[in-house]
Amino acid sequence: MSEDDKGKRFLELIDEQNNLQWSIIEKLYSLISTEWKSIEKQNEIESLVEKHSTITKELNSLDVDGSIL
Repeated sequence: MSEDDKGKRFLELIDEQNNLQWSIIEKLYSLISTEWKSIEKQNEIESLVEKHSTITKELNSLDVDGSIL
């Protein structure tokens, strides 16, 4: 992957990660409002956190040579 492609992918991942973070915050707020009783919200948060983790791993793999960050 070229440095230009890495840079573009990096920006795409950062944008997606940011959107996931806001979704996690929204779901947590909603779950807190239900006094932590919504299994559906708990599952949604778990899924979002897993996606966030996957993106973080990919971001870290893009910088194996220290060229992006």
